[in-house]
Amino acid sequence: MKIGVLALQGAVTEHIRSIERAGAEGLAIKQVQQLEELDGLILPGGESTTIGKLMRKYGFMEAIRAFAAEGKPVFGTCAGLIVMAKHIAGQEEAHLELMDMTVSRNAFGRQRESFETDLPVKGIEETVRAVFIRAPLIESVGEEVEVLSTYKDEIVTARQGHLLACSYHPELTDDYRLHAYFVDMARSYKQPVQNQ
Repeated sequence: MKIGVLALQGAVTEHIRSIERAGAEGLAIKQVQQLEELDGLILPGGESTTIGKLMRKYGFMEAIRAFAAEGKPVFGTCAGLIVMAKHIAGQEEAHLELMDMTVSRNAFGRQRESFETDLPVKGIEETVRAVFIRAPLIESVGEEVEVLSTYKDEIVTARQGHLLACSYHPELTDDYRLHAYFVDMARSYKQPVQNQ
């Protein structure tokens, strides 16, 4: 299993460490052609506007849309969640427009720029340790999107088929179970191919 981390900005090394602890091979993705060898792709945190600009500059927009259209799993964390959303509150343009959700940037506000909490996440036993850093929120989701966790009644983890997104940074803790959940998503995508 090869899981890539888009290496334009953000905590790439930390994601790769969590992927490898979850039993898959982690790769830093800097060129579009590297997507071909992947079973799944993580879009890490950082600054969503900057990530969007870099993705456009290096040809990743259409390439990642095509990757997702094949049914290959994509996981966005923090800014990566914003990049995946169909709608961004207060902005006319979104980025990849993969997931049917409206997100709000820096929704937790500067007075609580970062905090940690234990989150119950549907499909994962026991709570997941989550680090929120100027985190976005999922304001609303479409019918095909499943809410996996909330924090103070706000949606912070969601899944739409082979697409996964969270408001926080799971890679900044020693808890790699959300990465293991994503690796399982990639494994189940790969399974039918092996059974043909």
